Amino acid sequence: MKNELRKFDFLILGSGIAGLSFALRVASRGRVAIITKKNRAESNTNYAQGGIAAVTSREDSFEMHVRDTLEAGAGLCKESVVRTIVEEGPARIAELIELGMKFSEREIPRTNGGRELDLGKEGGHSKRRILHAKDVTGREIERALLAAVAAQPSLEIFEDHFAIDLITTQKLGYAMPSRCLGVYVLNRRTGVVETFAAPIVLLATGGCGKVYLYTTNPDIATGDGVAMAYRAGAPIANMEFIQFHPTCLYHPRAKSFLISEAVRGEGGVLKSLDGREFMDAAHPLKSLAPRDIVARAIDSDMKRSGADHVLLDITHKPARFIIERFPNIYATCLQYGIDITKEPIPVVPAAHYQCGGVLTSVGGETEIAGLYAVGEVACTGLHGANRLASNSLLEALVCAHRAAEKISAQPPGPIDLEIPGWHSGHAHNADELVVVSHNWDEIRRLMWDYVGIVRTNKRLQRAQTRIANLQAEIQEYYWDFIVTSDVLELRNIATLAELIIQSALQRPESRGLNFNLDYPEPNPEWAQRDTVLQKSR
Repeated sequence: MKNELRKFDFLILGSGIAGLSFALRVASRGRVAIITKKNRAESNTNYAQGGIAAVTSREDSFEMHVRDTLEAGAGLCKESVVRTIVEEGPARIAELIELGMKFSEREIPRTNGGRELDLGKEGGHSKRRILHAKDVTGREIERALLAAVAAQPSLEIFEDHFAIDLITTQKLGYAMPSRCLGVYVLNRRTGVVETFAAPIVLLATGGCGKVYLYTTNPDIATGDGVAMAYRAGAPIANMEFIQFHPTCLYHPRAKSFLISEAVRGEGGVLKSLDGREFMDAAHPLKSLAPRDIVARAIDSDMKRSGADHVLLDITHKPARFIIERFPNIYATCLQYGIDITKEPIPVVPAAHYQCGGVLTSVGGETEIAGLYAVGEVACTGLHGANRLASNSLLEALVCAHRAAEKISAQPPGPIDLEIPGWHSGHAHNADELVVVSHNWDEIRRLMWDYVGIVRTNKRLQRAQTRIANLQAEIQEYYWDFIVTSDVLELRNIATLAELIIQSALQRPESRGLNFNLDYPEPNPEWAQRDTVLQKSR
């Protein structure tokens, strides 16, 4: 089949809140292609339960939200970025509501039926500021955005298309500053690698939870955007800071089901299997402490007792309240024989969010001209060493808006360079797929055991040695066989594992999500200091 060049004005990789928000803002400026490796609704956004943190209450303030974010970020947030995103957030929320997003509301007492936004509270927040749609906020956001996208004739969505690598002037050998020209994409339905070209490419590919054995993320979260950007020569920052959500449902038949932090925000209490409330001694905020502290406390309690999980108990709340506030969590747990109105929920920490990523400005600009990154794939400086709960969807909205504004103010010139099609060379169909599945499992278990919630230099060095060997095997396999989505994802999670390990080894301290027993305290010299990795060109 002939490999035709597909030309657009904007290429967007990913169909979550970041990609769809950006697409809607640039749709009037040209032809837009949204490339997604599964179906259009399959994104990390779709699985977000908690909500969006924003200042919408008279009892709250920008200063309080900024302070909470900086405190959670453990001295590594960029304060100017935090202020920008916090202060511009309410306007972006209002636009989302105009698109049809329906947030949960509650009756205002003594107003004869008056209603207001039902604001939730999560770990690290000093005020109720979480806008939510019960416990399926991400699903409702995705619905609203996809409906708006469907009404735009200039937008085209390519489902089951897997981005392989960015096309840059440097890779093609042009003697000029590095510029992104497009992307090579595997059409998973036909097996053909297609060439997409555009003067603007936006990475909105989400995170890398599948690098770890246990994760709250969907199967798509294999770090594709970070891996592609790294191979293209873009700087990658702070990948040692992987946030482990403290409460993933622990059940042999449950796959990656998150128990929202909002359960603790509404009074849920963490307990050991013998009923002891162990968070009382860990932090003044107890079960509502920042996620890094809660995850480490759970990990410590499990190691102390030899248990494989702990308990989250909200049974002291009225059953009707629990069912109405958390309908999805209640129904899902009930499927597994757990009635959360009558018994505690068995939970365990799981990889949840990457706080690092492709180094960008608050407007999504990377070091490579024409290449932007927004959302979890990017590192703007908002999250620092630990993301404050529900700040991520806010970041995606604000940064997507800023990226579109930047491009509108300074539109790029057209691409007049020749872009060659993809060449498979002498590659042939793979006949030993067991190699892929074995390496996939080995990387994820290795990362869980050696590069998890608590680290040591010895564990990190062992992981680094093994990943280097696996990288060599995977690279050989990649060039010898025709590409498939499984091979591409394996290649990407191996790259992400390498970046996480290298970053963790570079930071000689414990700060936020990077807790190293060899350096148990923060090092003042590393406050406001990023770990940056960049592939030599």
